[in-house]
Amino acid sequence: MPDQPNAASPPATAAPGPASAAKLDPALIRLSATVMLGAIMVILDTTIVSVAIHALGNEFHTSLSTISWVTTGYLLALAVVIPLAGWSVERFGATRMWNISLALFVAGSALCGLAWSAGTLIAFRVLQGLGGGMIMPICMTLLAQAAGPQRIGRVMSIIGVPMLIAPVLGPVIGGLIVDHLSWRWIFYVNVPIGVLALFLSWRVLPRDDRGSAHHRLDLPGLALISPGLAALVYGLSEAGNGGGFGAAKVQVSIAVGVVLLAGFVVHALRRDGALLDMRLFGDRVFSIASVTTFVIGAMLFGAMFLLPLYYQVARGQSASDAGLLMAPQGLGAMISMAIAGRVSDRRGARSVVPLGMVLALLGTLLFTQVDAHTNEVLLAFSLFVRGLGFGATMMPAMGAAYATLGQAAVPRATTTLNILQRVGGSLATALVAVELQHAIASRLPGVGGEGALAESAGVKLPGPVADKVAEAFGVTFWWVVALTAVGFVASLFLPGRPAATVAHGPANAQPAAPQREPVAVVE
Repeated sequence: MPDQPNAASPPATAAPGPASAAKLDPALIRLSATVMLGAIMVILDTTIVSVAIHALGNEFHTSLSTISWVTTGYLLALAVVIPLAGWSVERFGATRMWNISLALFVAGSALCGLAWSAGTLIAFRVLQGLGGGMIMPICMTLLAQAAGPQRIGRVMSIIGVPMLIAPVLGPVIGGLIVDHLSWRWIFYVNVPIGVLALFLSWRVLPRDDRGSAHHRLDLPGLALISPGLAALVYGLSEAGNGGGFGAAKVQVSIAVGVVLLAGFVVHALRRDGALLDMRLFGDRVFSIASVTTFVIGAMLFGAMFLLPLYYQVARGQSASDAGLLMAPQGLGAMISMAIAGRVSDRRGARSVVPLGMVLALLGTLLFTQVDAHTNEVLLAFSLFVRGLGFGATMMPAMGAAYATLGQAAVPRATTTLNILQRVGGSLATALVAVELQHAIASRLPGVGGEGALAESAGVKLPGPVADKVAEAFGVTFWWVVALTAVGFVASLFLPGRPAATVAHGPANAQPAAPQREPVAVVE
């Protein structure tokens, strides 16, 4: 997801004059193309990997709750590192940090391809996420510095292109790679792209001046929020590995996570310059939009974990077929995203986000009733409707968060919203993985534990068994429906007027860019 922790700060380069503002000059086009290469690599990564979860569980003979950490660990790393992007760019320079982030992502990708166990794969995915989490905010900074305020809108629209096509192409590409090459190539494919991006960075991007050390990193905050998030998600994930939520290690882990996160909230409320500005939640509109954004992340990533597995495990279809069958969701999002943004700008977020939540809810309901033979056309139509819903909620919900904030609060608000969406995705992925494993185990004892995915790898399950597995998926999808219902209720309290009329302060203090910026459908 594109973040703007730094894009709102004054550009380092002189703003272009009227003549240069009339068009995008070749130098700016080259810079945009260079950073776009890195952005595409990161945006496509999550959707490509989602289709390979089945193959990864089979390869390492592990449980659903364990292999889900391939996704949750990556998302947590993304969330934790986002606040560091702003500080690191200010301290070391945008180009230098861009190169470091790319190098971390490429190294993590190569190591993921070489992984020899589920544990090593998860560890290398965390490394990959540490690099990937900084790539998008630094990308936005470089573009903002080069374009200046007169051209930033057109440059941001360029970045919107891969965000729209990623949910369509990602699952298809991932499925083709898994079926015709190897799961390892879903990671190796990043290496040549990343190396090319690093070479172009050396040739195209501006050289950094010496960084500034005047902005101190909130180390106590980092020491509270990072292990707190990890402990909370770890506890949820481990609930699926025997003992459930009654297991001592699960309860201790969740309790430690909650205590650390509560400690971070207290710390952030008392300190200026905290890693996250918790005082923003004193604004009612921002709080409601934040809840909605959190739920959207949970709805998206929770279902993204379940859908490919349903097609591959319950229906016995290939990774390629699963990727193609998920494409309608991305197409729906592409269609509704631009329309919803314009409507929200004119009439306010409340005029479109609740409708989007209803569409997402309707598109998900069918999956609560699936069996192993549910009509594929009906499933594709449901995913298309679900995609329409997502496209109608993501941009307006994030844009509404800025409605009552002044310009100075925009970078801090953007950082907070991006982290909330990633954390929502992490928690939802861990939750649905545990629930799916329990649902399968209760219907087919012995199939829901270790090696659950391996038992159905590449085979068409017998009819009664397939129907039991599909029923387990249907029960788990009710959690996604419940999350969507929560998002619908929250969306009813979003602003009913455009941001310019809701916001406090002068009109020129309103952050127009975040409202028009597409929020990543995947990542």
